[in-house]
Amino acid sequence: MTSSLTLPVPAFTEATSWECWRQMQQISLTIPCPGYPSPIALDTNYIDQGQGEPMLFLHGFDSSVLEFRRLLPLINKDFRAIAVDLLGFGFTTRSKILSPTPANIKIHLDYFWQTIIQEPITLVGVSMGGAVALDFCLSFPERVKKLVLIDSAGLAKQPFASRLMFPPLDRWLTNFLASPKVRQSIGQAAYYNRSLASEDARRCAEAHLACAGWSEGLIAFSKSGGYGSFAERLGQITLPSLIIWGKQDKILGVKAPDQFRRLLPQSQLIWLDACGHVPHLEQPEATAAALRQFCL
Repeated sequence: MTSSLTLPVPAFTEATSWECWRQMQQISLTIPCPGYPSPIALDTNYIDQGQGEPMLFLHGFDSSVLEFRRLLPLINKDFRAIAVDLLGFGFTTRSKILSPTPANIKIHLDYFWQTIIQEPITLVGVSMGGAVALDFCLSFPERVKKLVLIDSAGLAKQPFASRLMFPPLDRWLTNFLASPKVRQSIGQAAYYNRSLASEDARRCAEAHLACAGWSEGLIAFSKSGGYGSFAERLGQITLPSLIIWGKQDKILGVKAPDQFRRLLPQSQLIWLDACGHVPHLEQPEATAAALRQFCL
């Protein structure tokens, strides 16, 4: 059964943000929990637009489906465009039982696939979502038809910050991350054209902070160590893969895309000039064109 989000609507100023918010819905997934006597019901937030072959979008760290507000309208004319909030992130309900570790994020994503999609997908991962996509492909290759990585994580070692997530420092770090000034600064660093880090963009990036358990979920994920490097296993992913990368990415830099291209056997690389870490927000038309050419 699906339902609508009950949080107050943020004061968006862009039409794409309003429409993306309006399209969000929630479904209760029944998920078994390792070591727990009974399955849990988890309200999972997602967007499902258009018809055709399914394309599933996975957002980055501390983000939500709102990250795809400018891209989905350009994709749903040719594909069934689906975006989901991962376990522990976005507007998906946080669970104290099913902690947002990489292993549980994969379990949750698979149950979402089984419930909503049930056919091979083009899987599109952005930043941390790229690491999630790689993990999913390695575990469930039969569920993925093609893979797209957009300025993706998945080649670096687990972050040192996970070692700092103990009281009271863990709470201080999440409170720091919740600061509007800090989030605005992070947003500006993600773009090549800093004018795109607008007030509306900040509201989209922080809307999910109003969800119950946001801080606790972020702490739990960070304590798990997050995603490390998949470099030694990428040769196992033999499906067609596309790497899209902003030439001016200041978040992950510009060395990783060539590594991905070498390590993924059937991959191609597209560079986007005058573009930072978020091509789907900064150059949605070029990103959509690359996806369309790759998948049609």
